[in-house]
Amino acid sequence: MAFITEQLLKKMGFKSLGSNVRISDKASIYNVDRIEIGDNSRIDDFCVVSGKVFVGQNVHIAVFCNVAGGEKGIIFEDFSGLSYGCHVFTQSDDYGGRTLTNPTVPDKYKQEIKKAIIIGRHSIVGTNSVIFPGVVLAEGTSVGALSMVTKSTKEWSVYFGIPAKYIKARKRDLLRLEEEYLASEKNKEVF
Repeated sequence: MAFITEQLLKKMGFKSLGSNVRISDKASIYNVDRIEIGDNSRIDDFCVVSGKVFVGQNVHIAVFCNVAGGEKGIIFEDFSGLSYGCHVFTQSDDYGGRTLTNPTVPDKYKQEIKKAIIIGRHSIVGTNSVIFPGVVLAEGTSVGALSMVTKSTKEWSVYFGIPAKYIKARKRDLLRLEEEYLASEKNKEVF
């Protein structure tokens, strides 16, 4: 995978840009002035990222993801991630037939739902899942592949299905590994 050079990333005009950020040269990034990306985060091939988006540290957005922050925004907290082909939408048309739909129609003829989304720390979303407006994936949420998340989740839980439902509690062992990793990174800075 070829990544955009650090020099070019700095020229793109991001609202903020951390160190060691990797963005594929095949990703499409729109509204860069509204996008913040933290240290050690990565966006892979064929992703589309647009609107208001905050990406914390050590976040991974895998191949073919669509991250549509719109007006309200998406927050990816540290160590969160999307697997291949996920879609995250902060805006949705009215599918009930009461109003017109799609971006070619003026707002006065539409009734879009617009709500922010939070992907909590250490949350991971499985391949080809969809997250809808207003959802908060609480810290440590794990969403199984092919899930449709329409409601917010509980911390350190596993969800799966259409719509996604609670399956079981998720282990927190990874917190110890996070502590080790961050300590090793801090030691690198000293030298």
